[in-house]
This record gives sequence, structure tokens and C-alpha cells, in this order.
Amino acid sequence: MSTSEENTPAGADVPADATVQTAGAFDIRNFIGTLLGLFGLILVIMGLVAFSPDEAAKTDGMNANLWAGLAMLVVGVLFVVWTKLDPIRMVVRDNEDGAEEPHDISALD
Repeated sequence: MSTSEENTPAGADVPADATVQTAGAFDIRNFIGTLLGLFGLILVIMGLVAFSPDEAAKTDGMNANLWAGLAMLVVGVLFVVWTKLDPIRMVVRDNEDGAEEPHDISALD
């Protein structure tokens, strides 16, 4: 996680005791982009290696694995680039005093 003044969300008032951090590797867009890229790569390889006349007959001559894999690769790269260009920013600060002490809430029936 990185901290920096340039990562301050636009229009957000950041308290003096807080920092701004990015989600970094834990951004869900990284997982989505990586999985789409991995599945796309597998489809591209299958399209290049396993495209036979039987497969061509099923898809009217179009190499569906190759084109679907290329599309998935492009979308996966776009997700990862989106994460880098517009990271998720969070304002983080320490807990208030007593916030981590256990409390008995059974009397609150």
C-alpha cells in the first residue's frame, strides 16, 4: 500500500491523523483482469494449436477459440490498466481509544 498526498481523493477532507492509501494488489479489478487474461491466453493457445477442420465445420470456418481468447486478453489488459490509472483510495486512521477493548453486550437485551 502506498501513501502520498497526490493520492488524496478529490474533494475529500483528510484528517491530520489519517493517511490515504491505495488498495494496490487487493483491488478486485486486478483479480478480474488476471483471470480474464489467463483464460484468454489458454483460449488463444487452443485456437492456434487445436483448430482442426472438424472445429472449423462447427463454427462455419471461424476460429472461435482464437477470437474469444484475443477479446478476453484485451479486456483483461484493460482491467489492469484501469487499476493503474485510477486506483481505489482509502482514508486510513488509527482506532479511537478503547475501540479494541472487548465489551459485554449481553446486558443490552
